[in-house]
Amino acid sequence: MSSPVTTPHPAHENSHKDYEGAKLGMWLFLFTEILLFGGLFILYSAYRARYPLEFHEGGQHLNVFIGVANTLILLTSSLTVALSITAIQKGERRTVILCLATTIFLGAVFLVNKYIEWSGEIHRGLYPNSPVLSQRPKGDQIFFGLYYSMTGLHGLHVFAGITLLFIMLVLVAREKISAADFTKLENSGLYWHLVDVIWIFLLPMFYLAA
Repeated sequence: MSSPVTTPHPAHENSHKDYEGAKLGMWLFLFTEILLFGGLFILYSAYRARYPLEFHEGGQHLNVFIGVANTLILLTSSLTVALSITAIQKGERRTVILCLATTIFLGAVFLVNKYIEWSGEIHRGLYPNSPVLSQRPKGDQIFFGLYYSMTGLHGLHVFAGITLLFIMLVLVAREKISAADFTKLENSGLYWHLVDVIWIFLLPMFYLAA
């Protein structure tokens, strides 16, 4: 005797389609971000090949300590946001909130460090179109132009990520995100991981330029 054929519940089908659609949309968005920074990386490489000595010299003026510290901060924040996703799957809402709050705090520390670093560079006159930099070789001017443009753009992405994760924290606290539906949190985590990966490329390009 054949067993009865079961058909998936329409609500489950719609939920699965929404999940797949949200994931696909996020990956497409991340792909556009990769194209954006990938183009900047190519531009950097072209100028680095043309002005190797000037780029090396420019890197000597940056604060390597802050650069490395910010790398450790972002790597730790990637861990905490990953832990938040694991916690939501287990239904541990308080742990999720703690992990997201920690990630947001680390992101804020990153931006504060970047502000301190930029302030120091600007105080020394090392910023685009400054009188000090205008007297230096063209390669130095290009290096600092790329430095402010790329790290500044990355900083905007960090700020956007902090805002996004704060919204996720509020939704978790209000039980709008749960173990049954955590797609928004998962996609936010993917965005944050991308922000961290981009910084891992920026660190050797500028701070460890040799």
